Amino acid sequence: MRATSTPADIVVARARDLRRALQLEWLSMAWMAVEGSGALVTGLAAGSLVLIAFSVDSVIELISAGVLLWRLWAELRHSSISAEAAERRAGRIGGALLILLSAYILVGGVRSLAAHAGQQFSGVGLAVTAAAIPVMALLARGKRRLADRLQSHALRADAVESLTCGYLSVIVCVSLLAQLAVGAWWIGGVSALVIVPFLWREAREAWTGQDCCR
Repeated sequence: MRATSTPADIVVARARDLRRALQLEWLSMAWMAVEGSGALVTGLAAGSLVLIAFSVDSVIELISAGVLLWRLWAELRHSSISAEAAERRAGRIGGALLILLSAYILVGGVRSLAAHAGQQFSGVGLAVTAAAIPVMALLARGKRRLADRLQSHALRADAVESLTCGYLSVIVCVSLLAQLAVGAWWIGGVSALVIVPFLWREAREAWTGQDCCR
């Protein structure tokens, strides 16, 4: 016969899940710092719009993870801060930043295509973005599982952001490999424009507080 969980057991289990979620967010912040700085340095050196856009997206996710850390700590410490209000505020900030990033990439991609401006291949940039694919997949899976147990909309949205970062990593990797293999000047500009719909979708989900993980 299956034992019935007591209220005390539920409280202990939830506190344990909150600590696990906090650990995942700390790991996310550490990785985003490495990923963002690596992509930015190599992107500037190679004149790669897709790498620069990838680095800015990493910074945005770093900020989002920081806000979520605050929200999780607030519940774990039984703070009087409204978690719902914090989540809404964080979503609006993240959505606005992603809209600005999308506009920057759109303008930059169109300008590079109009000017026939290419980009140099970056081996370091390829290594950083390739490493991000499995890392983001593992983080997204862990966050999604904990979000379901905690019934946290903010953590579900953060899982979506991690998954989207993984998708962007694939696009950037394909762009860099195509640049190495073909060397066509237009690959960077076209690849940058391909990223825009992903960012617009993520921006809309962050702004409205909706995600695909329900």
